[in-house]
Amino acid sequence: MAFADSDAPAGEAPLPAALKILVAGGFGAGKTTMVGSVSEITPLSTEEVMTEASLGVDDLSGVESKTTTTVALDFGRITVSSELVLYLFGTPGQERFWFMWNELASGALGAVVIADTRRLESCFPSVDFFERRGIPFVVAVNRFDDTPSYTAEELREAVDVEPDVPVVQADARRRESGKEVLITLVRHVIRRRSPAGTGRAAPRRATTMG
Repeated sequence: MAFADSDAPAGEAPLPAALKILVAGGFGAGKTTMVGSVSEITPLSTEEVMTEASLGVDDLSGVESKTTTTVALDFGRITVSSELVLYLFGTPGQERFWFMWNELASGALGAVVIADTRRLESCFPSVDFFERRGIPFVVAVNRFDDTPSYTAEELREAVDVEPDVPVVQADARRRESGKEVLITLVRHVIRRRSPAGTGRAAPRRATTMG
C-alpha cells in the first residue's frame, strides 16, 4: 500500500502518501500495545482470551501472566505529517499463526520488529522473515519494568542484524516513543530505496517459517 493523489485539482493540496507498515515480533512482545498507543483512531484488535487450546502450544516462558493473544491482526493509523500517513498492521506472534504473515506482508514498505529482552529469541523469526523478503525493518527493543538494560550495540550483536538496520530502545506504552520508532523506520525505508542503499544481504539464521 503506497499511493498519493498527484492529480489533485488546482489550488487543492494533494492527498498524503499512505504507507503500509507491519508491526511484528514474538508472542507478548508488545505489538498490540504499540499499535494501540500510537494510533489516532480506535485500533482494530483481534485479541482473544487465551483458552486451554493454547496449552502446550504457545510458549509462555517469560510472559506467564499474559491472558490474551492476537489471533488475526491489529490495525491502526497515524498521520506523521501532511504528506505521510502510516497504516499499521500488527501480526500475530505465535508460530501457529505464521501462515498469515505472507498475506499481511503484501504491499508493506517496511516493518517494526519488537524485541523483548526477556525472550530475545522470539523476535528471530520476524527478523528472518523480513530479511528474506527484502523488506526494510527496524528493531525496537521494548523496555519492560524490572528487566536488564542493554546497549544498542549489545542488542544488535544478540539479534545479529546488518549494520544499517536501526536498533532503538522503545516503550510500547508511550505514544511519543512509538512515533519515534516509526519515524526511524520511514527514514530507513527512504535510505534503502535510494540508489546508494539498495544492497541486500542474505539471511543468516535458519527458520522453519516459509
